[in-house]
Amino acid sequence: MIPQDRHVPERVFLVRHGQTTWNLEHRLQGQLDSPLTADGIAQASSMADRLAGLGIRTVCSSPLGRALRTSVIIAERLGADLIEVPELAEVHHGVLAGMTWEEIDAAYPGIREERASNRYGWAFPGGESYAQARARARRALSSCGWAATGLPLLVSHEMIGRMLRAELRGLDAPGALALRHPHQVVFEIDHGIETMR
Repeated sequence: MIPQDRHVPERVFLVRHGQTTWNLEHRLQGQLDSPLTADGIAQASSMADRLAGLGIRTVCSSPLGRALRTSVIIAERLGADLIEVPELAEVHHGVLAGMTWEEIDAAYPGIREERASNRYGWAFPGGESYAQARARARRALSSCGWAATGLPLLVSHEMIGRMLRAELRGLDAPGALALRHPHQVVFEIDHGIETMR
């Protein structure tokens, strides 16, 4: 569970940004960016509708464009404050960002197997690992706790989203990696108990 010496909200909502053009192309985005698709904008609006009336007063967003666009749609619908939290940015994919796995296999033979042998500790070349990102997720939760007025919503990404949820739920590394963090799902975590909306 979360240590009591950190200012981490006991109840929080988490979502992933809406679908992007690179999601459709199966490109790793990492801390690069691509715009939301029409479906991605619709997903953001749908999540905003489901979050309405729940008392969310602060939206903490990754600074990356796809998350910010999603956050603006939701914050405007909820009448909530929007705060950028740099630690909510996606896991850094280093030199692999912007590539598909087919392109990666051609340019870096054997890297997929190397990653599979230690998925939690393996760092993207020039980037970071899940383990490093989890430490950043802890800082993000504390930052949001200090910055938020009332109940917060965190808008982030697939990989860092898993680490945020694992941290809030007290999961070990295998438990964290087993999580999925899809588009358009609203997660609520209340005192370590997760539900979906």
